[in-house]
Amino acid sequence: MVGCDDTKPQIKLKQETVIITTPDLNILTDAECSNRNPNMNAFFGDLHVHTSYSFDAVAGNLGATPEDANRFARGEEIAFFPLDSNSRPLGRLKIDRPLDFLAVTDHGEFLGEWSMCTKQESDFYNTDFCREQYRASEGSPLMMFGQIISRETPKRIVELCGETGKLCEEQAISPWTDIRHAADKANDPCKFTSFIGYEYTGSPGNSSYHRNVIFRGSSVPKSPITYIDAPLDSMLWQKLDEVCDTEQECDYLTIPHNTNLSNGRMAPYRKLPNNKKVKKDYAQHRLRREPIMEIFQHKGTSECVNGLTSVLGQPDELCDIEAIRKIGKPRVLKALSIERGQLVAGVGETEIPTEECEPKIPGNRGILGAGCIDATDFLRSSLLIGLQEEENIGVNPIKLGIIAATDNHSATPGAVKESDWNGSVSGEDTPLGRLGFGQLGLPLTTAIDSNPGGLAGVWATENTRDAIFDAMLRKEVFGTSGPRIKPRLFGGWTLDENLCANSEMVAEAYKNAVPMGSDLAPNKDLNRVPKFLAHAVRDFESSKLQSLQLIKGWLDTEGNLNNKVISIAEFPTGSDEICIIYADDNFKLNQSAYYYLRAVELPSPRWHTYDCDKIAVESRPEVCKSDDYPKIIREMAWTSPIWYQGVQN
Repeated sequence: MVGCDDTKPQIKLKQETVIITTPDLNILTDAECSNRNPNMNAFFGDLHVHTSYSFDAVAGNLGATPEDANRFARGEEIAFFPLDSNSRPLGRLKIDRPLDFLAVTDHGEFLGEWSMCTKQESDFYNTDFCREQYRASEGSPLMMFGQIISRETPKRIVELCGETGKLCEEQAISPWTDIRHAADKANDPCKFTSFIGYEYTGSPGNSSYHRNVIFRGSSVPKSPITYIDAPLDSMLWQKLDEVCDTEQECDYLTIPHNTNLSNGRMAPYRKLPNNKKVKKDYAQHRLRREPIMEIFQHKGTSECVNGLTSVLGQPDELCDIEAIRKIGKPRVLKALSIERGQLVAGVGETEIPTEECEPKIPGNRGILGAGCIDATDFLRSSLLIGLQEEENIGVNPIKLGIIAATDNHSATPGAVKESDWNGSVSGEDTPLGRLGFGQLGLPLTTAIDSNPGGLAGVWATENTRDAIFDAMLRKEVFGTSGPRIKPRLFGGWTLDENLCANSEMVAEAYKNAVPMGSDLAPNKDLNRVPKFLAHAVRDFESSKLQSLQLIKGWLDTEGNLNNKVISIAEFPTGSDEICIIYADDNFKLNQSAYYYLRAVELPSPRWHTYDCDKIAVESRPEVCKSDDYPKIIREMAWTSPIWYQGVQN
């Protein structure tokens, strides 16, 4: 045990770098966890959750703090909806099963503005701006600040922050300190890991350019590097490198999310010169700092989309599960504006087709569920773009492992149970609200269009910050749509056909193959084909597993992008555990490829069917009676890919 709650942070200075080191309340010095496992344990967590410290969070109505989010993740009960006439929470909520790890990721952009206008002890609380604009309505901060982060060159509000914005930057230090202290206080090595983190929230053109920034330990910059400070991903990593000194034990990684709403803006090299050296430098920087992505969350799936003309392959019906956007399905947007902090409905509406983006021309309005779709908007096709770029420049700029998360805005991380979902954002605190359309009347991808979100899974030696962070760096991670399915994938050239029956299966796999997230090196025997150990164990509080599917993407000899869903194991009535050795007999030595595993449960009811059952038949909204939203879903889990780089003559 080192330090205590009221110890002041130590500020270390080195050149222009400022690192804040918070005394970690629960640091293991030499001892290892008693359940440390060299063959890795599966741990489940949530690396994307918001509290009242976020300008757009419904948690603001509850007063829920980063400490509350950590308490909820550990299995404690916290205050929840409904609210009484004085806006005090009457309800209580508790997670069905505690999480193993967490990162509270409140938006870094407006922590200062939030503190100035919501803290009654603030000198700015009673200013005209805070009173008449920020606190005019629940949706006022979202509308005001949403306009700022939708710009290519964002600037803070001069009326509150001053010409330089420095005032709001200084005011952000106090809430950032709260977030850091909450994580360090909750972190309990071997039992519960709490990371310090924040969300980098850029929405240029109202498209998603969002990332979560996760720090390894307690040494972090004095304040977040935000989209306002660094409006490009390359600038974000550069500026974080400048203020996060590894010699002072500061380390970080970034995790992009909602690529499904990005309209091609998540493509690599954004606004960089078009030359090979710059592209290689970008790719190498991204490989170091952005090892994984969020494949599934509250605002839909980012795994795949049907209908891309640039990708060859058969349609995949599971791409449509919790898909916010589909090629050919238009989006209708109503006219809205903001006047003195109030949301005002305009006249008319616009129907926007959902088409493929023009090559290398990003679109707009993905955050609103509209605009064009690019191959880089979804994992499966973006991984193919990565293979293609690797052939062009020698480095793969889209080499991403897979996790999932909730993006919960009510300080209830991991609350993903379909039969007991209580909402994530404003307007979702009642069954009728969740069955409606859009947050606060905004045409956002929430309510009936959304879902409870998913979970991040890691294979790590033990439940500590270092072990889990290292698992993320090496991409030995997976995502689930909610259930705690445990999937594994190994790839090699000499795997034993009977390995599934071996009591030392995992140890042998590590010895003779590479785990998910790795590169499969070419084999000296040119006649061999790769073999894969695919294994998954069900969540015993969810449905049984029905199938294992190996997703393969590759570049053919003509340079075409291909993908295929290969069903490698099927159990029509379900199984508790599935294991199989699969050989890719269609493997070509000179074709670059990737492989990832998808474990799929038996069909089960979607969350909205449970909400419909809570409402009297005569009062049920139309969505309960129509087939516009599927009543049955397929819960699933995805492993990170294994990559193979084709051997050229």
